[in-house]
Amino acid sequence: MDPLFITFEGLDGSGKSSHLRTVSEALALAGVDHIVTKEPGGTPLADAIRSVFLDPRWDNVEGTVELLLVFASRRQHLIECVEPALERGQVVLCDRFTDSTYAYQGHGRGVDLDQIAAVDALATGSRRPHRTLLFDLPADVAWGRGQSKERRRLRYEEGGVDRIDGEGVGFYERVRKGFLSVAEADADRFRVVDSSGSIGETQLQVAECLADLFDVFALGQSQRPSQGQLGRESA
Repeated sequence: MDPLFITFEGLDGSGKSSHLRTVSEALALAGVDHIVTKEPGGTPLADAIRSVFLDPRWDNVEGTVELLLVFASRRQHLIECVEPALERGQVVLCDRFTDSTYAYQGHGRGVDLDQIAAVDALATGSRRPHRTLLFDLPADVAWGRGQSKERRRLRYEEGGVDRIDGEGVGFYERVRKGFLSVAEADADRFRVVDSSGSIGETQLQVAECLADLFDVFALGQSQRPSQGQLGRESA
């Protein structure tokens, strides 16, 4: 199998991270050599930059400052983690990449999209994934999931509620529109998953989005992942 770079995008609360984990479980059962990583972060230095980026003590961070922090983390992540894995022939499953920057810093914060493209060219050579799954649901639903007791409990266990968790529904709405705009502009790469329904419904969509890349996700009943293999809960 050729190495593939596959990203999972969407609002916080869209379920992307949970479905990434269960896709990884299905690939592992099928013997597909792969790694799982995330952004911002993915390496010790990139994680350190992530901690600064998300620290709620910095409550007045301008959008371009966010942009530069994110791309500094991304550059390190790309050269230390993503590119070496692809060179080894592995599949890379990544929780967020540059599309999140266009959505959050561009559409959410109002940073000029041409400026983002210029920094992207410098930091990543305008690197693009082979396939991107965008988990889409209404902004108020995603925001509500993010404010749930369970999610906030997990956030505290991870070190506290971050700056993005503190944003309101209006910010989520701008970011959602940004994601959909980016997906429309690159429709060959993107697969939009409606994650507003049940977990099982989302699971089936994920399988359909990946069926042309991996036999384990083929739509035939004999090859379709079971409930235990693909998907448990949204996050």
